[in-house]
Amino acid sequence: MQNTFKKQPWARIAFVVIALAAAAAVVIGDVRRSVAERKLREAILAELQPVVLKNCTLKRFGSANDGGYLMCENLIEPLDTGYSYGVGPNDDWGCEVSRRYHVPVHQYDCFDPARPTCSGGRFVFHNECVGDRTEHRKSRSFDTLENQIRRNGDIGRHVIVKMDIEGGEWESLLTAPDELLTSIPQLAMEMHGFDDPKILEVLRKLNRNFYLVNLHFNNWSCTSRAAPLPAWAYQVLWVNKRIGIVDPMAPVPAPMSPLNAPDSPTWRDCQLRTSKPAR
Repeated sequence: MQNTFKKQPWARIAFVVIALAAAAAVVIGDVRRSVAERKLREAILAELQPVVLKNCTLKRFGSANDGGYLMCENLIEPLDTGYSYGVGPNDDWGCEVSRRYHVPVHQYDCFDPARPTCSGGRFVFHNECVGDRTEHRKSRSFDTLENQIRRNGDIGRHVIVKMDIEGGEWESLLTAPDELLTSIPQLAMEMHGFDDPKILEVLRKLNRNFYLVNLHFNNWSCTSRAAPLPAWAYQVLWVNKRIGIVDPMAPVPAPMSPLNAPDSPTWRDCQLRTSKPAR
């Protein structure tokens, strides 16, 4: 090959042209991929547009920082039971719900064997995770949201759900039937991620059945890589459309409630810019 290059200058030129074309193709591919990823993040943000409900009195349930979730206090009752997905060593949300409304809270966590306790409340712990199918994966048990609620005899009953399962929410909710979702009055969650098309699909599904009433970004996860989102994890409150009444005079997106608090009180915060806080 070296002798050919010496005798044939055109061969060297052709080699350079091919190399440059290959490099240009890589750059173009990277640019197209970057543009597509940016469009996905913009589409995700477009689905995360909280509204103000005329009939919602927000209250914080659970921890003062990480582990606290806003819910419409006046829309919780009547309540038969709560479901807490992803609990770890403590479940402040579940404990407050159980004690306040005198109902059991079903806890699901197959990754952390710790079983939280609640003085004055009642926990029913399940060493199982929620997923998109019934299966055993690396010695862990998974089942669907519908199967778990049905197994506990709670289909058709008044239940509220809290979910913080580190990205497992997308497939779990994607397979949940609309009929099940329309029966859940309130769904408080921490959502994770910004680069999976499933996220957009799930958000659109939730927006068909719920109003997004609260959006708060977790300041443990602030990153410019998620722009125009300020972080890759965010707490949300979904209120069922059959019980929520939108205030048509309120701005969209709704201002963030002052009841929200940084997940880490010592790290810098990162939130979307909105108008004055909602009260």
